[in-house]
Amino acid sequence: MSPKSCLRCTKCFVFLLNLLFFFLGILLLAFSFWLLFDRQSFAAVLGSPLVSLRVCSYGFSGVGIVTMFLGFLGCLGALKEVKVMLGLYFGFLLLLFAAQITVAILVYTQRAALATKVAVYAEELIRGYPAQGPPGDHHEGWDAVQQQLGCCGWKGPQDWEHHGDTTGDEDRDRDKAIACSCLRAPNSTHRTPWMFPHGRCPTAAPHDIFPRGCKEQVQSWLAGNLVTIAGVCIGIGLGELSLMMLSMFLVRNLDSRYEKMLRGL
Repeated sequence: MSPKSCLRCTKCFVFLLNLLFFFLGILLLAFSFWLLFDRQSFAAVLGSPLVSLRVCSYGFSGVGIVTMFLGFLGCLGALKEVKVMLGLYFGFLLLLFAAQITVAILVYTQRAALATKVAVYAEELIRGYPAQGPPGDHHEGWDAVQQQLGCCGWKGPQDWEHHGDTTGDEDRDRDKAIACSCLRAPNSTHRTPWMFPHGRCPTAAPHDIFPRGCKEQVQSWLAGNLVTIAGVCIGIGLGELSLMMLSMFLVRNLDSRYEKMLRGL
C-alpha cells in the first residue's frame, strides 16, 4: 500500500471512529438526563441527600458533552486535515483519558464509604416512611425501586418490621409495618408489574413478600454484569489510546499545503 493510500485510510478510520464518539456522547447525555429527572430511577431516589450520586449524574452529563465535542473536533480535523485541530483533539483526548482513570480510582477507593452512606440513607428513608397519608416523592421512588428489583427493605423485610411507626396503637403499627411495594403481584409467583398502592399494607403471608433486600439485589446485578462493565471500560480506554496514536500519526504525516488551502477557503 502506498503512503498516500495509508494516510487516506487512516483519515477515514479516524473520521468514522469520531463519528461514533459523537453519537456515544449523545447517548451519555441522554443517560445523565434519565438519572437526574426520572423519578423511578435508583439515583433519583437516593440522589438528593448523597452528593456523590448526584455528582455521578452530572459527571455523565459532562462526559457526554465532552465526548460530543471531541467527536466533532476529530471528525472535522481528519476531514479537513487541519494539524492544529488534530493537535487539540489529541490534547483533549489525553485529558479525558486521565480524568477517567482518576474517577475510576476514586470510585474504587471510596466504594466502602459510598456503600455505607447509601445504607444509612436507605434505613432513614424506611424509618421515615409514613404509616398513613400520601408518601413523599422519595418514598414513592423507593416503592418503585423495590418493585422493579423485586426486593424489600435494604437488608431484608425485617427493616420494615424494625422501623414501623411508633405513634398510636402498637398492634396497628405492627400490622402496617410492611410497605405495599414489598408484596408480589396477586396470584403471581414472579415479579410481574402491577398497580400497587403506595403506603403501608397489612402484614401479608411470608410467601407474598419479597424475601431479599435491595442491597443483595444490587450486589447480585453488579456481580452478574461485572465482566460486561469491565469489558466496556477497557474497550473505551483502548479506543481512546488508539485514537490518540492515529491523530499523532496524521499530525506528523499531513502535508502543510492543506493548511494553506484551508486559509484560502
